[in-house]
Amino acid sequence: MSTRFKLASTTAAVILAGAAMASTANAQERVRWQVPIAFPSHLVGLSTPVVHLSETLEAISGGNINLRYYEPGELIPPFEILDAVSEGRYPAGYTWIGYDQGSIPVLPLLSGPPFGMEPPAFMAWHYFGDGYELLQEVYEPYGVKALLCGVIGPEAAGWFAEPLESLDQIDGLRIRFAGIGGRVMEQLGASVTMLPGGELYQAMERGTIDALEFSAPAVDRILGMQEIVQNYIMPGWHQTYTTSHLLVNQETWDDLSDLSRAQIEIGCRSATLFGFSESEWENPQALAGFEAEGVNAQTLSPEILAELETVTMGVLDEMASNDALFARVLESQREWMQVHGNWHAKGYLPRAYYSPNSN
Repeated sequence: MSTRFKLASTTAAVILAGAAMASTANAQERVRWQVPIAFPSHLVGLSTPVVHLSETLEAISGGNINLRYYEPGELIPPFEILDAVSEGRYPAGYTWIGYDQGSIPVLPLLSGPPFGMEPPAFMAWHYFGDGYELLQEVYEPYGVKALLCGVIGPEAAGWFAEPLESLDQIDGLRIRFAGIGGRVMEQLGASVTMLPGGELYQAMERGTIDALEFSAPAVDRILGMQEIVQNYIMPGWHQTYTTSHLLVNQETWDDLSDLSRAQIEIGCRSATLFGFSESEWENPQALAGFEAEGVNAQTLSPEILAELETVTMGVLDEMASNDALFARVLESQREWMQVHGNWHAKGYLPRAYYSPNSN
């Protein structure tokens, strides 16, 4: 029996034991957390899972766990969540951990890398492979417990003023791009900036930036980018999955009872399933809406994707050569992609069967 399966079984047993005894809920400790979040709580798959988490914890704890989330900027700016949790200013925060890649280079591999796994493969690697343990190793020096608490599928590759027919068009662009994909854009000559989602519409409208990527169609539609840009580039080569995590101060986590910890863990698993399912429901409908309104949803050519992959692999290998932990995570992910990819290629129908009329 694997370590992760044992943990899942123990978690389930603790919860069932708690539910079986009526007195448990009354006797359980009361947890009242203020939780800053990185994205507005209505963004599909990115932050809606924290809403689901809050409601789920309220229900399964009999009201004893109250996770009160605060919109970006209400308590602290989105980019300060890790520091605030690490220092104990807040017990927990909900964020896209790739925002902290400047101080922790490995984080984009755990939050959404280019040419990486698809969400089902990533979740398998996280829960049953090396992912969970490596995640804890990354955050241990910061005194933080990290829980996977949301996953969505690939993002779009971005909004551009013109169709992208050659990578030469990237040279000289001022572009908002996140994660390791941003480094790839820099290699191609772009000037890359990082802006939070709430500033993107205005920046694009005023011409502060020439192009941008942010998220998947359902989220981009909420932001209203289709009102000012008409070229939507796909697929999301730069971020094949996007994760959200609940970061908890380690001392705060250790002070919780076994029951409370188990409820929060199972709440995050539920939130992960919720966010993935919701985004898979909303994204195709948002994409159809874009196309009905005249947005050019362009699929990059195989030649351009091959060029992007070549540059990306060079960036990844360079980052691995400079950071031992990055190298270990990358190696583990690549090994699993080989194993899972063989199963996916032989066990699943080719994509052409899934949507034969798409182009």
